[in-house]
Amino acid sequence: MTAPGRTSAGRCLIFPAPRSMGRWRSLKRPGWPPARSCWGDPRSNCSPRSGGTLAHRCDTARAGGSGTRSKSSPSGPCAPAASSCFRRPRGRVGPHETRSAPAAGEGAAMRRFHLPRSSAEETLPADAVELLARIKRLTPHTDLDLIRRAFLFAQDAHAGQTRASGEVYIGHSVAVASILADLRLDAVTIAAALLHDVPEDTQHSLEEIQSKFGPEVAGLVDGVTKLGRIEWKSREERQAENLRKMFLAMANDIRIILIKLADRVHNLRTIEFLPEGKQKRTASETLEIYAPLTERLGIGSIKRELEDRAFAVLEPDASVEISGQIERSRQEQEALLVRVVETLQVELNQAGIRVDPGQITGRPKHVYSIYQKMQRPKYQGQGVGRIYDRLAIRVIVNDLRECYEALGVAHSLWKPIPGEVDDYIANPKTSGYQSLHTAVICEGQPLEIQIRTAQMHHAAEHGIAAHWRYKEGGKKSDPGFEQKLSWLRQLLEWHQELQDPREFMHSVKIDLFQNEVFVFTPKGDVIDLPAGATPIDFAFRIHTDVGYHTVGAKVNGRLVPLSHALQSGDIVEVTTNKNSAGPSRDWLAFVQTSNARTKIRQWFKRERREENIFRGKDLLEKELRRTGSVVAALRPERLREAAAQFGLPNEEEMLAALGNGDVSLLQVVLFLRGRPAAEDEAPPAAPPAPATGSTTAHGIRVRGVDNVLMRFGRCCSPLPGDRVLGYITRGRGVTIHRSDCPNNQFLRTQPERLVEVEWEASTDGTYQVEIEVEALDRVGLLKDILAAVTETKTNVVSVNARVRKD
Repeated sequence: MTAPGRTSAGRCLIFPAPRSMGRWRSLKRPGWPPARSCWGDPRSNCSPRSGGTLAHRCDTARAGGSGTRSKSSPSGPCAPAASSCFRRPRGRVGPHETRSAPAAGEGAAMRRFHLPRSSAEETLPADAVELLARIKRLTPHTDLDLIRRAFLFAQDAHAGQTRASGEVYIGHSVAVASILADLRLDAVTIAAALLHDVPEDTQHSLEEIQSKFGPEVAGLVDGVTKLGRIEWKSREERQAENLRKMFLAMANDIRIILIKLADRVHNLRTIEFLPEGKQKRTASETLEIYAPLTERLGIGSIKRELEDRAFAVLEPDASVEISGQIERSRQEQEALLVRVVETLQVELNQAGIRVDPGQITGRPKHVYSIYQKMQRPKYQGQGVGRIYDRLAIRVIVNDLRECYEALGVAHSLWKPIPGEVDDYIANPKTSGYQSLHTAVICEGQPLEIQIRTAQMHHAAEHGIAAHWRYKEGGKKSDPGFEQKLSWLRQLLEWHQELQDPREFMHSVKIDLFQNEVFVFTPKGDVIDLPAGATPIDFAFRIHTDVGYHTVGAKVNGRLVPLSHALQSGDIVEVTTNKNSAGPSRDWLAFVQTSNARTKIRQWFKRERREENIFRGKDLLEKELRRTGSVVAALRPERLREAAAQFGLPNEEEMLAALGNGDVSLLQVVLFLRGRPAAEDEAPPAAPPAPATGSTTAHGIRVRGVDNVLMRFGRCCSPLPGDRVLGYITRGRGVTIHRSDCPNNQFLRTQPERLVEVEWEASTDGTYQVEIEVEALDRVGLLKDILAAVTETKTNVVSVNARVRKD
């Protein structure tokens, strides 16, 4: 072994060693992988930099030599200024990296670093050696040579590049590959993971990767490459197009999303080094898109880490509070889990269900899952202790029959909680997840018990990755693989027609994130739909024509309205009529699936195009007449400019989109008035009388625009003097919200629909507000409160009262 230190013809490269995660320190959970921030041997006597310890690796190369390590290097302080055997970095510097300056004296001495095949493993960095050893242990027949070559190529391509955390860039690639190795994926996938940032952040092209590693590796790399070389109009449009590409590639090869998810996991592990704004955007995108994807793909091991780390960035106080409550009761919880595991093992074996100690495990639930449960109405204000599945016991049995027998044993030991038994074996989740869940009361504590077979457990932890098989020698994926991806292909089909990136992103989030209900056709086929789905959603899931001609519905043999919310287990039958007038616009108010919503809108666009054009023109003329810009703004060339601004081919399509509600009327008006033609401007029209009504905003105006329809948001009830912002709605003007409105986080995801508003000098008038009163319950309490309000000559619009048992 070579001792680290100064050599006469080499350089010691210094890398940050793994360090604690700063703000993550108090949030670290059992089972989380460490926040790796480097690769290299953790053995150095150098002074720490930036408050952290250092790890280092020495690479030496005599002039004209082979690049192998010196056998006689003396130990001592490192000398980073010596010459290097790495070549200069090429290509542009990526968003997470910085470029190191060449050391003095490098110049022409810098050359490409090559390792002899025979000694490659001996001279690889420690993390690369560890990665190869792990792969060899988990998947013995993997092509290690392909992975080794991919590592050396990526190391050479990223030479000199570092990430925001200070780690050398290749450390990120190795970390991503290690996550995929734990999922036991094939050599092609791991090689692609090592190379996934090369085309974007270096001068090496995808064609070069294909020539060196073949089309399969290059195809995976291309699938996860960001659209960095295309300029989109907005960040949301860029994100939408990136997701479209990712979903399309996923439908052809699921390994693409697995690489993308592993990349996101490691980015979150080092997210503390990014600017705060980028941290928030990355964490928000993770909870809205990537974590739901892992749920659909059934990869529980990745899902838990994504959720907890993203949640800690978005809601640090809540995350620390929940973690603290779990930690304060840890000893008590662990003792309870030990007793439950021992009791359950004895009783199961006595019942003839043979289980080893390692087949029954207990653990606390992860932080974000507890937070989600606390948001449910029945748990609000009750604290962590009342969450039924805060603690979980997992039982691995030998076959399907023993799953149900073990459930009976558990219920004979502890009292089950009504309504908390879920059979995901008979009704698997869309991801393919199968298990029996039950919640029981044990020693006064709520406890969840999950029962599954070993095969179900492997699928629950690795999800779709467990069904992927390396296609070698004609070997193909398992029979259920295509079925498990059917939801993805449906998602792609439904979203093909969505051109608006905002609508696309909204639909994706709905289809990924909502909980599911499972209903039956009269023939017994199972249809999965999002929670709150209606017979109309059911009809469009069966077929588009069925949805268009639906006129009635029966649920469990009883007539129900088309807006009826379906429940799991319902038998749904829809009545159709080929002579019906088609869908109703009212359906858009209650359908839940993007498929149904998109098809309904398409029907109106196709069937009522002329009507929409006339309606759109009428709306635009009326709004422009309020501002006195009719003559200039309605000139054909101006309308064509507006159509181009909103991505529409001509003015007729823009008017049709206005009439259909696909384009905001106010946004079009603001664009047209933003470029006035003075010589054609008509004289200002007299302002109309102000609208009346409890929700109409007064005493406030949009900055730079007069006579705009405005309403106060009922969610926050702004009052004069509050800091406010305006949100452009579709067809209802501008809604005014307080800057600290509970919906502020959602509003700011659509910055293009926010406008500046300000209070006028005179704000006389009445304003509707919500007042919350908490008091000890007694007879006549509500009457006394209303009497006190009446004495102030204030009108009460509505009252909502409830009693809470503390």
